[in-house]
Amino acid sequence: MPKFEPHQLKDKARYIAFDDEPTPPDVDVQKMRRYRQSRIREQMRRYDYDACILFDAVNIRYASGARNMQVFTSRNPAARYLFVPAEGDVVLFEFPGCAHLAQGACVDEVRPATTVSYVAAADRLNEQCKKWADEMDLLLQQTLGSGKKRLGVEAAHHQHAIAMQQRGYEILDAQRITELARMKKSPEELQCIRHSLRTTEAGVAQMREHIRPGMTENQLWSLLHQAIIAAGGDYIETRLLSSGARTNPWFQECSDKTLSNGELVGLDTDVVGPFGYYADFSRTFHVGARGAPTARQKTLYKLAYEQIHHDMDLLRAGISFREIAERAWKIPPEYVDNRYFVIAHGVGMTGEYPYILHKMDFDEGGYDGVLEADTTLCVESYIGGKDDKEGVKLEEQVLITDNGHIMLSQFPYEEDLLGREF
Repeated sequence: MPKFEPHQLKDKARYIAFDDEPTPPDVDVQKMRRYRQSRIREQMRRYDYDACILFDAVNIRYASGARNMQVFTSRNPAARYLFVPAEGDVVLFEFPGCAHLAQGACVDEVRPATTVSYVAAADRLNEQCKKWADEMDLLLQQTLGSGKKRLGVEAAHHQHAIAMQQRGYEILDAQRITELARMKKSPEELQCIRHSLRTTEAGVAQMREHIRPGMTENQLWSLLHQAIIAAGGDYIETRLLSSGARTNPWFQECSDKTLSNGELVGLDTDVVGPFGYYADFSRTFHVGARGAPTARQKTLYKLAYEQIHHDMDLLRAGISFREIAERAWKIPPEYVDNRYFVIAHGVGMTGEYPYILHKMDFDEGGYDGVLEADTTLCVESYIGGKDDKEGVKLEEQVLITDNGHIMLSQFPYEEDLLGREF
């Protein structure tokens, strides 16, 4: 096969046709936003929080529907924030000049944010923080009265928490509230999740079609970005695509390494797609002629396939995290060291609560809980021995029901890597 030159990829990527791009569902977005905000307040009442101040860009979007510079504000969390009381008006403090972006959001008022960061205030940081805290203190007193003191705060500058503590507030972890709220999905959310997955699967299909020896990992990965953005998605959280020896161990970010004939290439999508919902599945492909994988590549792939299907079959509402760990697929000793760090994890607008750890890790770092109906999980597998040149990554996204699980991700497996006829 001739070498795949970079300029050829550029032309191919530029003229990819998206004729099979999924049609967005007719989602009642306002109903979905009201449901999500009600979930936040439900958890606040459950744990006796009087109010929360949310700085995490994803949680602001979850609780209000307001989206603005999500990647930028993830690394500048003081740039915008959301005040959510257990009872009373929700106030969005928005980045300067961006108040118009909150149109249609589930908020009662929009105010300009007072940014507490060195970039915004330099040596006036303490002054800026006092201004912020005075404003929040007044808002809390106006909303809740002087007797309310339990305040949830997340992902903030440390001076936010210190300033509010100095004003007599008991500072609590707001992430507890947001993670538990996000766990159960409404029918509208499930519509959005399915659409994000279909969009991402279309992009991965484009990638698979364009895999050629001689192209770089970065060039291949760019095709998924193009597909996601063209379909109205947001961004990809990670750079998890690798090939050949770079597939073992996992978690090597994509690079300018060129793909070679006969090797494996694995990826994890980690896509924040349309409506802000996560599409998170993994696949491993063979580079070159179909039907040509080696016996060792097939063995690795079939073991990963076996693990992921065994563990998915355990899932149902009512099963505990510990029971899943106890009954999960037994990883052969030669693959234990490079195992994926969880059996499964929650998923919604991004990766979420819970993390379900392997039995061998459970007592030291795990925690127990119970799966509930209408939660969504990603089930993980990575198989690659310490002495293997390559490894295989597979992952599926599922919905938990009282009777078991429903597959949400639908991208096909590689028949030749499974050793099947095609």
